[in-house]
Amino acid sequence: MALKDKLEAVLNVGLRVPSIMLLEILYRWDVSSFFQKIQRSSLNNNPLFQYKYLALYLHYVGYILSLVLLTLPRQHLVKLYLYVLTALLLFAGHQVSRDYVRSELDSGYEEPLYLEPLSMNRFSTALIAQLVVCTLCSCVMQTKRIWLFSAHLLPLVARLCLVPLETIVFINRFAMIFTGLEVIYFLASNLLVPYNLAKTAYRELVQVVEVYGLLALGMSLWNQLVLPVLFMCFWLVLFALQIYSYFSSRDQPTSRERLLFLFLTSIAECCSTPYSLLGLVFTVSFVALGVLTLCKFYLQGYRAFMNDNTMHRGMTEGITLLILAVQTGLIELQVIHRAFLLSIILFIVVASILQSMLEIADPIVLALGASRDKSLWKHFRAVSLCLFLLIFPAYMAYMICQFFLMDFWLLIIISSSILTSLQVLGTLLIYILFMVEEVRKEPVQNMDDVIYYVNGTYRLLEFLVALVVVAYGVSETVFGEWTVMGSTIIFIHSYYNVWLRAQLGWQSFLLRREAVNKIKSLPTASDLQLKKYNDICAICYQDMKSAVITPCSHFFHAGCLKKWLYVQETCPLCHKQLKSQSQPASATAVPAQDILPANPNPAEAVQGEPVAVEGDKTVTRNGVPVEGSQASPSANPNLELEGKAEENALGPQQADTVDSVYLEGQVAGLSQGSGESCLRHRQPQQSASSPAAATSTACGAEL
Repeated sequence: MALKDKLEAVLNVGLRVPSIMLLEILYRWDVSSFFQKIQRSSLNNNPLFQYKYLALYLHYVGYILSLVLLTLPRQHLVKLYLYVLTALLLFAGHQVSRDYVRSELDSGYEEPLYLEPLSMNRFSTALIAQLVVCTLCSCVMQTKRIWLFSAHLLPLVARLCLVPLETIVFINRFAMIFTGLEVIYFLASNLLVPYNLAKTAYRELVQVVEVYGLLALGMSLWNQLVLPVLFMCFWLVLFALQIYSYFSSRDQPTSRERLLFLFLTSIAECCSTPYSLLGLVFTVSFVALGVLTLCKFYLQGYRAFMNDNTMHRGMTEGITLLILAVQTGLIELQVIHRAFLLSIILFIVVASILQSMLEIADPIVLALGASRDKSLWKHFRAVSLCLFLLIFPAYMAYMICQFFLMDFWLLIIISSSILTSLQVLGTLLIYILFMVEEVRKEPVQNMDDVIYYVNGTYRLLEFLVALVVVAYGVSETVFGEWTVMGSTIIFIHSYYNVWLRAQLGWQSFLLRREAVNKIKSLPTASDLQLKKYNDICAICYQDMKSAVITPCSHFFHAGCLKKWLYVQETCPLCHKQLKSQSQPASATAVPAQDILPANPNPAEAVQGEPVAVEGDKTVTRNGVPVEGSQASPSANPNLELEGKAEENALGPQQADTVDSVYLEGQVAGLSQGSGESCLRHRQPQQSASSPAAATSTACGAEL
């Protein structure tokens, strides 16, 4: 972005902040109490304060002007501020002239200026100030007619010409009247400008609504006005003014506890209106975004910004704050009560930020443990962040229990902190299991079962914690104070954190049990069959010391096939349905003499294109069954002659090889659709006997 664009973006936000400040002041201004104070003061006889209803109308006119300033295009907004600046400069020039005339009247000296040093100093100072004002006005209005802004120089010229002091007073008044007439003429000549702008804006709005709709209009205004950044800047200015007013009125230093109380009360003072509350919401959103961005940068460096997740942009934390503030009536409370309630709401926001940090760190830590990355710095960053997310939520829950009395909202904070610590503990346990497997240089038996039990344990604990929160909320609603918002939150919490978790956990258990039953029903290959087959597992690319045989006569590791069956109930190679076998294993076992020996070189076997398995008369080419195959009734008849010709040309050994392209597609589909599965496999070119190549390892299905 060029410097000009950055400057325009800053001006687009900075020039609109005063309009929201004006809205804040008008909202806080109580007109009725203001006029009651006027009636009790000496200003009651002033004609300006006699017409109460006129002042009320002007109050609403102030709202309209603020909204106009907020929605005014940037070019016209810059011009408006330049006009206001010119008016302020002219006012300053006349103030300098009036002060000079008063000083001359007080001195009473009417002789030439060069004869009196003090009079000459006063004249020189006033002249330099007036020339600076004239020059600035000419530059701001971009005109060379500097005489238009020189009326306040008349008293100085008159004093230089030895005009009597009484006459200089009238000349000063004439200069002020002349400047006022200039301002009135300028306003009259531009009287129709607001009407023309409103007319043009109305036409554009009607066209946009007719063509794109109201939603597109709202999104366009949201992007042009940059409302989140605008409200954040407004709230930060308001908060800075509140802190400055406090420290400017106190001389003695403040203790640490007093500083914390000052921080909470200042935030409470700066969210007493809807405008300041929106500013606080957007400020919290940007703070959460900064924390999550630092978390991603700490874990991944600059690569973290390549894949941005919309759920990790701080919107969740801001919306949470807004919902809780509206539900509890935050802006209607007194400052002390508002500060106390705001501390609880901020605890909930911090718990939400910690949960978002865990969602960022969890897949990165698991992927780092499952990979063979030996960078100690990467592992240190991942483990240190997990330790922070394990200790800090538990410490926060302990401090809440120490200083607050338990209620429903505090129970939500404590439960969220406990759940975060439990999830981090489960992630660290799985990471440790991966690292143990990496150190051993050989796969751990039943690793997926161990990981499933670890996941299942802390998922069960999460379910129990959510159930306790719902039970406490229901009891507080029935026996305590009932509110619509509280009941809605309990219902949403019950549906998403209790019912859906129980349903998903039960479905995962049923799928796992069914997969285990299917694996147990399949026959186990004998040593003679494995020796004659002489190939690797098509899922993990590892040697097969033991294997199961599918009804379609394909050999796989039992653990690999079980992980595949968590996703779909078909053979990974031919896509036949694998149903539980009611007959004994010996009835479905494939005789050793029926298994054709594979190509002695497994790498060449994987790279072969045609496939021919005589056990079920299945012939495929590039993963597509040829006509006559029993694997799929919808085989392509156009490949029959080509498939048979290549089968005859390649010979019986290469006819048993599988298509690597089709196999890699199935393995990729398995790794993408298995939820938390983190498969590790070696490439086909690696040696099958290398101990460093880990077997297929999975994180287990979600409970």
